[in-house]
Amino acid sequence: MTKDLTFENLADFTDALNQIPASSVIARAVQENGIDAVSKNSAAKAELNRVFSIEVETGEVTHQKQSGRCWLFATLNTLRHDFAKKYDLKDFQFSQNYLSFYDRLEKANKMLEWAISLIDQPEDDREYLAMLEWGDGDGGQWANGPALINKYGLIPKSAMPETYNSDKTAEISAAINLKLHKAVAHMKKMVVTPTHEADLHTYKLECLREIYRMLVYAFGQPPASFDFEYRDKDNSYHNIRNLTPTTFFADYVDVDFDQYTVLVDAPDHEYGKNYGLPSQDYIFDGKKIELANVGITAMKKAAVASLKDGQTVWFGCDVLRDMDRKEGILDPNYFKKSELFAADLQLDKAERLATREGEVTHAMTLTGVDLVDGQSTKWKVENSWGEKVGDKGYFIMSDAWFDENVYEVVVQDKYLQEEDKHVAAKEKEDLMPWDSLC
Repeated sequence: MTKDLTFENLADFTDALNQIPASSVIARAVQENGIDAVSKNSAAKAELNRVFSIEVETGEVTHQKQSGRCWLFATLNTLRHDFAKKYDLKDFQFSQNYLSFYDRLEKANKMLEWAISLIDQPEDDREYLAMLEWGDGDGGQWANGPALINKYGLIPKSAMPETYNSDKTAEISAAINLKLHKAVAHMKKMVVTPTHEADLHTYKLECLREIYRMLVYAFGQPPASFDFEYRDKDNSYHNIRNLTPTTFFADYVDVDFDQYTVLVDAPDHEYGKNYGLPSQDYIFDGKKIELANVGITAMKKAAVASLKDGQTVWFGCDVLRDMDRKEGILDPNYFKKSELFAADLQLDKAERLATREGEVTHAMTLTGVDLVDGQSTKWKVENSWGEKVGDKGYFIMSDAWFDENVYEVVVQDKYLQEEDKHVAAKEKEDLMPWDSLC
């Protein structure tokens, strides 16, 4: 038995293809129009009308543009709806740029501290390589948002609006990563002395001083104080002067993130356990990532309970799978790729995680659900890709897509079942940086 791919194999493949009826017609259609367009099942739209029995009132969507800050936008979206309702505001936004600034500074500090802890490890050590891949980036977990907000507070978008670099983050990320990798390479070469660890930390602060400067040039100087000037929906004028970001959060937003729990459905991990991701906890004294693996049914119950009470829900998913971006549709029955190719392209959720075919790629906000005989059938989703996609930026997600591609929801503890609270209260079991949930 040869290991090579032979010409006899190729002839067999061609013969098998020629036995498929209309294969040349299918090939021309795919080559001209693309896989997604040809595999669409328009009949599935009949089950996806945009009417929901439960719907939280929200306004215009936000736009993360050419950045991967979805987790941060989704976090701020869940906060801004309650804030706007409380102060009778229309289409209010918190400054995403403000938190993005400190997010990157904290990530740089995390990487350099991680590098110091591994400075004596060989360069092919698995954790050392994971540290090198960390660097600067847009991504994050839900708990990173509360950790940032608890430390740095919040400000209105008007006090620190977006810049070219916050909208398009590739250039500044590349520059910061170059600096970070230069720093790690230099630390590896530093002479070992009795004050070696102190010397490394002194050098770390020198690097962070330069990275801070880079961030100010790219994102602007975060304000130490600001005035919150606005008109409410009745056109009444308000001006709250000399606020700081932390007092604004504490006095006007006033959210206790310790009253929230992240529920996950990770069937490649043992259910009933509470997992941690220390490799992605980058604010050392901040809120830690905890993932209560309770399964999909518990996640849905908690999400429905939250929406019934008028609270939107942060969720993490694999957004590019079975998605029509323009139409704003998320539904596995909307695309028939296995039928198109006459090939088995189906993996279950556990298999997708285990093979790294499935992962959490995006975070959005649930704002509505349609219940029929008490069971969810479809969900209304607030995205952060602007209003030119979907229905003015809102997507519709089938219940089947939720089952297959939603991995996390974040809800207040009061919406949890008692058994879920028990799982969330367990001591967390920390996962390695290369785990499928990272």
